Amino acid sequence: MAAKIIDGKALAEQVRARVRAEVQELTAAGLQPGLAVILVGEDPASQVYVRNKERACADVGIRSLVHRLPAATSQEELLALIDRLNADPAVHGILVQVPLPPGLRADELQRAVDPDKDVDGFHPVNAGRLLLGQPGFVPCTPAGILELVKSTGTEIAGCEAVVVGRSATVGKPTATLLLAENATVTVCHSKTRNLPDVCRRGEILVVAVGRRELVKGDWIRPGAVVIDVGINRGEDKLYGDVEFASAREVAGFLTPVPGGVGPMTVAMLMVNTVKAARLAAIQGGRG
Repeated sequence: MAAKIIDGKALAEQVRARVRAEVQELTAAGLQPGLAVILVGEDPASQVYVRNKERACADVGIRSLVHRLPAATSQEELLALIDRLNADPAVHGILVQVPLPPGLRADELQRAVDPDKDVDGFHPVNAGRLLLGQPGFVPCTPAGILELVKSTGTEIAGCEAVVVGRSATVGKPTATLLLAENATVTVCHSKTRNLPDVCRRGEILVVAVGRRELVKGDWIRPGAVVIDVGINRGEDKLYGDVEFASAREVAGFLTPVPGGVGPMTVAMLMVNTVKAARLAAIQGGRG
């Protein structure tokens, strides 16, 4: 039996509907959530991502402020802009779009963002909160991955989960979220021996390495939940990190590329922005 395809677009719309209702409630109380996005340079993929975020904000009622800056913008100018946004009570979330032009240091810029406005969840303070199981902002893609897994009805507790990829933005936080749900988690990387054998152990398999169709169908445990995070541009279309056709014959649930993880990432950014606005209200900084 072919795998059931997990519709990330439909699930993202459900999330946005909940966010839309929350934004209406907050706006009626005099607090419209605001998201500031900093876009430097002309990277085509980044331009698309930022437009998607603008559309998502408009859809749910979040105020969107996009700062489009030339590639020649200096690190000092960006740090000064972040300082101003940190101090602006109408801005509840700040996002620095990556990649940045050569010469700019994304890690320094992300550390400059107020942790309570860090809706990307990349600040070391929020990374530490996630690891310690404390309240904070979870990176949007890992948060979306967890929602996609839960949407299948899979009982995560006690499951063996395999995460292929150990990046600080996707692999590590996804593994931490699955651990928090009481899964037994293995994280794979370029030095993992017998990678296909390790992948076959996964009742939940998350693949986030950025290598086109790395994982084949015979790497997958029959009936597994497979979340494909990869977006690889081919000559004619986008490809995931999982070979879709062969995986579909083995997996129980499978995300498509596109239309799987991507829409959920943007939806969870909206969730984090509303969370940041509520936090600002609690702290007395109403926008």
